[in-house]
Amino acid sequence: MLRPCGEALSSAYDLALLDLDGVVYVGSQAVPGAPEHLAQARKAGMHLAFVTNNASRPPSAVAEHLTELGITVKSTEVVTAAQAAARLLAEQLDAGARVYVIGGVGLYEALAEQGLVPVQSIEEQPVAVVSGYHPEVAWRTVIDGAILVKRGLPWVAANTDATVPTPHGPGPGNGVLVGAVARFAERTPEVAGKPESPLFLETMLRVGGDRPLVVGDRLDTDIEGAIRTGFDSLLVMTGVTGLDELVSLPTGLRPTYIAADLAGLSANHDVPADGALGGWWAGVRDGVLTVSGEGDLHDWWRVVAEAAWTHLDDTGRPVDASLVTVPGSVSQPA
Repeated sequence: MLRPCGEALSSAYDLALLDLDGVVYVGSQAVPGAPEHLAQARKAGMHLAFVTNNASRPPSAVAEHLTELGITVKSTEVVTAAQAAARLLAEQLDAGARVYVIGGVGLYEALAEQGLVPVQSIEEQPVAVVSGYHPEVAWRTVIDGAILVKRGLPWVAANTDATVPTPHGPGPGNGVLVGAVARFAERTPEVAGKPESPLFLETMLRVGGDRPLVVGDRLDTDIEGAIRTGFDSLLVMTGVTGLDELVSLPTGLRPTYIAADLAGLSANHDVPADGALGGWWAGVRDGVLTVSGEGDLHDWWRVVAEAAWTHLDDTGRPVDASLVTVPGSVSQPA
């Protein structure tokens, strides 16, 4: 069940590990209110880290994009799965070792930062392989990399995301490419990105903090990754997770906190009592979820989650939420 917090999360935690797409922006636009909510959390003393599984862009490019959206970000506050993958390899290889890259500039820069030499030729005798999403990776590059993996070279994947956002909708992500190489080579890689721990630990090394909070919109990467790493988490409902996914979430895979959007960083987090919170009431009758009342959208999500999860834990069956409609929209900054 949800955990209460009697003070603003930006006071209770000193570092927010923020996912990007679905949390800070959606497509090319900032989530409404996100720049202001993040500025408010910074003002309260919370450090912000912008954490992405996408290995195609270096931190400087991500920081530039966020700044264009009205969120002032230093490149040192951006941490990518490419950086986590490069560190995993640096811990295994000698300085100056050649690493074959199935990917692009994000991996090249991350490897060079760790004192490794990125290459894309078998003739240069690489001693390891790293793979990460890049929209222009050549099939010849994939073939040669797969051959090296089959030979038994150490192999690190930036992530295994099944999809990647595009202007035309979700497209095949790095996980699809990793799966193809894995089937050919009959091997699986070491994975650096969410939901595995290396990316979260890389963020702590680079940005610091003693009381981290993972903030995300995806249950299978952000929230599951926080749980695996032992970090608390805030699920924001501005991205891919919807009502149906939330109400069917089993124990052991649930976030610590829920908020409608990033305004949840600057608020206390109360939990429902007898199904009621902040003017809302939620309950389940004959397996059907009902919600009544009015109030804050953050509290609406919390009463829904608690009622649905209680029913799921008691009966082993998710509620029928077909009669419930999410009210309003994301919060506007105070």
